[in-house]
Amino acid sequence: MRAVVIHAPKDLRIDSFPDTPPAAGQVRVRIANGGICGSDLHYYHHGGFGTVRIQHPMALGHEISGIVAAVGEGVTDVTEGTRVAVNPSLPCGHCRYCREGLRNQCLDMRFLGSAMRNPHVHGGFREYITVDASQAVPISTSLSLAEAAMAEPLSVCLHAAHQAGPLLGKRVLVTGCGPICALMVVVARYGGAAEIVVTDVADAPLAVATKIGASRVVNVARDAGALDGYKADKGSFDVLFEASGNQAALRSALDVLRPGGIIVQVGIGGEMTLPLNTVVAKELQIRGTFRFDREFELAVRLMGEGLLDVKPLISASLPFDSAVEAFELATDRARSMKVQLTFA
Repeated sequence: MRAVVIHAPKDLRIDSFPDTPPAAGQVRVRIANGGICGSDLHYYHHGGFGTVRIQHPMALGHEISGIVAAVGEGVTDVTEGTRVAVNPSLPCGHCRYCREGLRNQCLDMRFLGSAMRNPHVHGGFREYITVDASQAVPISTSLSLAEAAMAEPLSVCLHAAHQAGPLLGKRVLVTGCGPICALMVVVARYGGAAEIVVTDVADAPLAVATKIGASRVVNVARDAGALDGYKADKGSFDVLFEASGNQAALRSALDVLRPGGIIVQVGIGGEMTLPLNTVVAKELQIRGTFRFDREFELAVRLMGEGLLDVKPLISASLPFDSAVEAFELATDRARSMKVQLTFA
């Protein structure tokens, strides 16, 4: 079969790739759709992120959906022909964190399309993939396979919302309007937030945020003082979802958070320096969020029941043999939000 394989920065190829039949407890999925994630773009442009670097050619992709093509011995939850979203996480189930219920912190995690371990775990941008049966989550008949491929990034946002706690009636600020930020708007609106303000440095993604439920959007590159009104009485926002990974965005947001406000750091952009005096004086709470766990099945269910609509975020779909064009399009935030590859 064929796969989208990164060899080095800017060296993305369509390669021949081994096709593994399912063993006991596994399923083989014919891939239909795959979303290009920010981490995929880091591999494409830079060969990795932080200390993580590709050491050998690796198939990319972890936002995937498809149709079960074959099942291994003992598999009963899905059958051939079942339409599924593929969960890219496969925790070991045995380490101390898995036993404590923190499976996203697994010490032996196998995450599709990740160079964090060596040999790397190949991703799902290929015509077929064989995975553990638990990773193939059946989807509603009303849900398209394109929407199903959004389950992974939606899961990330559902987990971030869980880290923040109840959002009902809260005033929420989201900084950095990429696909994850846009999905944070969808999740915060579903969670009952009273007000959702979104900031970015570009107009195109902010227009999408308005379409999907933001109360107000602010281009901080054009109007740096637009949030000044929220500084009154020590701040206005209850919760910040910082999705840009930019130190300046986080630093400026501290001034508009009310005392006791909660910061959920969603975006990763490198090390940051923070004014701890402000954090201490306002008793702000900084919380991390990393991937997801049970939220994947929840994401599939919420989309399948029509409770969350991700369709406005899918800005383009290109055949996988045009992967380089698709990755360049996904890089251009003025023209795209979520770009998907199609395999069928």
